[in-house]
Amino acid sequence: MLILASSSPRRRELLAQVGYRFEVHPAHIPEDPLPGEDPIVYVTRLARQKAEAVYRELSCGTTPGKIRPGGQPLAVLGADTTVTLDNAILGKPEDAADAARILRLLSGRTHRVITGVALVTAKGPEVAAEATAVRFLTLSDEEIASYVATGEPMDKAGAYAIQGRAARWIPRIEGCYFNVMGLPLALVCSLLDSCAY
Repeated sequence: MLILASSSPRRRELLAQVGYRFEVHPAHIPEDPLPGEDPIVYVTRLARQKAEAVYRELSCGTTPGKIRPGGQPLAVLGADTTVTLDNAILGKPEDAADAARILRLLSGRTHRVITGVALVTAKGPEVAAEATAVRFLTLSDEEIASYVATGEPMDKAGAYAIQGRAARWIPRIEGCYFNVMGLPLALVCSLLDSCAY
């Protein structure tokens, strides 16, 4: 049984899009970066912690690695995405002013979107990361204010959604598009297909 340890509707849609059957069981862990933590270390740590927390919770009181005695083997997929600029982590905005601040930082520049993924099974964790470079056009203050007013940036790392209204400001990317949405599908499929859980 595959479990997605995320409440993200985008991750749910993407995993379903490539044909996996799974259940959703979000993890609830602190997501603050450690002082001076490298962005790749940060997202892979969180992905692993999310997957391990859900794996422990669902395995508690049952046969190790099983959802219930006689149940299917358990595999838990965790993921975490962040945006980095000059190696600084730009997470989800705290409020509208913070969203505008982040968008001003990204304006006219190329940043990186990094997603850490972790698959935890009875055999242990498998952890990987994907990075995509994203180019932003230069944004006016009016464009930023108008976009923030839509509410779309508020629950997104880097304060934008590439699959939403912000697409108009992204002339090119280098790397996996789905990674920017929050789940690098080719990487995830490779992990799942190589792990006979």
